[in-house]
Amino acid sequence: HHFGDLTGLLSELAAIGFRRFNAAMVAARNSETHPLMKGMANAKAYVAYGQARPGMFSLMFRNERIDMTRPSLHEAATASFEGLASAIGAGRNEKLTGDALEAISLDQAAAIARAWSLVHGFTTLLLDGRLKDILHRLPEGTGVDQLLDAMLRSTVSRPPGV
Repeated sequence: HHFGDLTGLLSELAAIGFRRFNAAMVAARNSETHPLMKGMANAKAYVAYGQARPGMFSLMFRNERIDMTRPSLHEAATASFEGLASAIGAGRNEKLTGDALEAISLDQAAAIARAWSLVHGFTTLLLDGRLKDILHRLPEGTGVDQLLDAMLRSTVSRPPGV
């Protein structure tokens, strides 16, 4: 009775998932010092969370099962989005947090959507088993982590250390 109905219960579970998801990405970003590396660490944490908790990941992004207007879920999902935008902004030497995130340019929106699409699409394809054929064709000893790293590096103009 506490959650009202199944949607309420699932929404609260998704909120917990988003809080843990965001904490994993914050920890990953904080483990790096260079802005571009922070962004790459954030992206890798995004994928790793999905791999480690595929059921929770699916629930968090299945809007037909949850109610994004519930305060707890809205707050947790918004914090995750703001973390993603902040990491993208840092890589572009721009502040994309707080009030600065309320009104963004088309170029900034495109950068956020591009990064989110890459990591979310990659995670979804991975969890759905749709990358197996590509992974099977890679050189011996090359796997998911190396493929993701190569994809991320190809999206930045001059990654550090290259």
